[in-house]
Parts: sequence; structure tokens; C-alpha cells
Amino acid sequence: MRKPVIAVVGRPNVGKSTFFNYIAKKRIAIVEDTPGVTRDRIYADSEWRGRSFTMIDTGGIEPKTDDAILKHMKLQAEIAIDFADVIVFMVDMKDGVTANDEDVAVILRKSGKPVVLAVNKVDKVGEPPAEIYDFYNLGMGDIFPISSIHGLGMGELLDECYRYFPETEDHEEEESIKVAIIGKPNAGKSSLLNALAGEERVIVSDIAGTTRDAIDTPVEKNGQKFVFIDTAGIRRKGKIDDDIERYSVMRAWSAVDRSDVCILMVDAIDGVTEQDARIAGYAHDQGKASIIVINKWDLVEKETNTMKEYTNNVRERLSFMLYAPILFISAKTGQRVEKLYEYIVSVSNNSSFRVQTGVLNDLLNEAIAMVQPPSDKGKRLKIFYMTQVGIKPPSFVLFINDKELMHYSYERYIENQLRKSFGFEGTPIRFILREKGKED
Repeated sequence: MRKPVIAVVGRPNVGKSTFFNYIAKKRIAIVEDTPGVTRDRIYADSEWRGRSFTMIDTGGIEPKTDDAILKHMKLQAEIAIDFADVIVFMVDMKDGVTANDEDVAVILRKSGKPVVLAVNKVDKVGEPPAEIYDFYNLGMGDIFPISSIHGLGMGELLDECYRYFPETEDHEEEESIKVAIIGKPNAGKSSLLNALAGEERVIVSDIAGTTRDAIDTPVEKNGQKFVFIDTAGIRRKGKIDDDIERYSVMRAWSAVDRSDVCILMVDAIDGVTEQDARIAGYAHDQGKASIIVINKWDLVEKETNTMKEYTNNVRERLSFMLYAPILFISAKTGQRVEKLYEYIVSVSNNSSFRVQTGVLNDLLNEAIAMVQPPSDKGKRLKIFYMTQVGIKPPSFVLFINDKELMHYSYERYIENQLRKSFGFEGTPIRFILREKGKED
């Protein structure tokens, strides 16, 4: 399920970053009294009434300015507005209604998005001063007095934002396997989507960055429903010098978050780059089932062991993702593209696979008998039992006597025994260590 997005906008120095830090429960945005400190959008996840959401802090909007930095901030804010489900429009009680506030209100009304008006720097939200009613002139409906510094009025404000969160996905989409096609620019992601869909759904160009947005394409194959999410190519931060491209990167990460399976597209000519490894690492950290797809294989000159050597190189560069199958394709010619459907269904099923506790502990006892747990200073690790507590990815709790005695190598050994017995190809496995009789 996609997380709702709240964009916090307003002119500079009205307290947006302080509000953002309070809701995010940590100091992410830089807070200073100098207008324009937050020049780019900053993102953080939070939760309200059981729903996770993403919050975007923006640079202040100065609607009429010749200053290059302020123009940049205005564009950043407009991008955030476009991406948001609901907008918190923040104004300053102490300054009153300014001409710039009125100009920002015009921009927000034109967006057509739901807007919640937050009047900041109100020390007593239960008894706000009479001047607060001047803000009704902005034409934004109800007023929500808050104090970002003291955390006053936040619950009422978030309750109002909650009203505009999108509904949960319908049953039909829940039945679909959601697949994010990710990778650096110009790796062939859009060509692959068109090949999978059997028709040209997405513009294909040799110009890197043609795909600016995350595009959902529903496909049905052999009775199974899929939703393919083609994303903009993800570049290193140093290469992101265009505001729209920054927006595209956000959409790409969001696509990974709401996917069941990630297809990492690697350009066969370039090989696995540092950026490919970074993108794969994000999918791995999010616990996503993954397939490594080497595209443009038709352009590679082959010898007897070319594919084997290439596979070894990929495994070396993506050593944290040894569980992911590798498929060599040509999206342009259609070579082995159909095979990808089998891989997607397989890794998706593996990511959702559950093992009964009794079977798990039989395997654990056999593993311990074959290789004794490590010891340190005469004290040996004891693993009492194991149980599965989650899927997507498969997650297991190991009840042990001392967390300090669990070496990474022995945890990897248990993981390998699980994979040997149950497969789990294509999905990461998570372990949670708990000392028996102790709280985390």
C-alpha cells in the first residue's frame, strides 16, 4: 500500500522545519532563523492513527522574486505540491497575513489539492488571539492554530490531514504482484515494460531520463495479475542537477517501497556499476524479493564461458544479494523476456513462504549437531528454538542465551541451511535475536 504524502509549504521562516522535526520525532531538517535554510525538499516517514505517511519539508515559497536560490526553492515546493496527497500550508501568527501568504494561497488553490491551514507560533491554542481570524481571508477554510516549538495543536492538525489520506488499495490490486523495474538511466527499463506488456506503453528513447514518473501498467499472464511499475532511472546524488530528476528519484524509491518484487536492470555493456550496487542495496534493505536482469545481452560478444564469467562478476559486485536469480535478456529482441514471468511468480511466492515451527526446529537441531555454535571466553552460544514471525521478507526469531555470542558467520550458516532446505530463492531472510527471558 502506497504511503500518503504530506507536503509542508509556506513562505520562508514561518516554522516549517521545526514542525517537520517535531512530527518526524528527530532533527532532520536544519532549523535556523535565516530564511531559506531549507533549500531542497527533505523527506521523512512518520505515523498517525495506525497509518504510515511520508512528509516533505520544503524551502519557503517567495512567489515574486528575482533571486536564483528563491526561484529554485519555489520550484522545489511546486514539485512537492504535485506529489502530495494533502498540503499543510503554514503561516506565522506573529507576522499576520502577508502579501506573500496571499500569493502562496493562490498557488495552492490552483493545485486543486486538499490544503490544511496551520497558523504557527500560537502559544495558547485553546485561547488563540482574535487576530488569528484574519487568516480566514486566505480562503483556505478551517484554521488550525499550532506551536511547532511546544508541540501544541498537532493532534488536531494531523487528524485533519488524515481525512485526506487515500483509501487502501482495492482487492483487485492486492491480488496482483507489484513489480518495480529499477536501475540507472538508459538501462532499458521502459523497453522491458513494453516487451512484457506486449505493446508500447512507455516512451522509449536513447536519451537518459526520458521516464520522469513512476508509471503503473497492469498485465495479466496465465491467469496471474501483475502491476509493473516503470521508474525513472536513479542517478547518484552528484549527478542530480535537475529539479524534475530529483522528483523522479523520489518516485523510484517510492515504487520500491510499494512493490512485492524488484527487477534490477543492469546494462550488459556497462556491467554492474557502483550505482547499480547502491540501487540493489536499497531494495535489499527494504526486504524486497529481487531478480537481477542483465539487459542488452544480444550486444555482447560471446565466447565459451562468457555467461559464466559475467555471472561470477555480478555475484562478486552484488555479494549481499547472492539469493537473487540472474536472467540474461534482450528487451529489444524479446530474448528470454517471457521467462521473466516465471521468475517473478517464483520469487514472490518464496518471499511469502511460511515454515512451521516444528519443522524449523528440527532443521535447527540438525544444523547445531553438524556445526557447534561459537563460544567466547568459555561461554558457548545456545540457541533454544526458532520461529517464523513474518513474510515479505521471511523473518525468523532466534531465542538465544546471549546476543554477544552470535557471530555473523554462524547466522549466515543458519540462513544457508534454511535456503538449502526450503529454497527461498530471490528473497532476503531476516533474523531477530532475542535473549530468552529478557525484553528487547
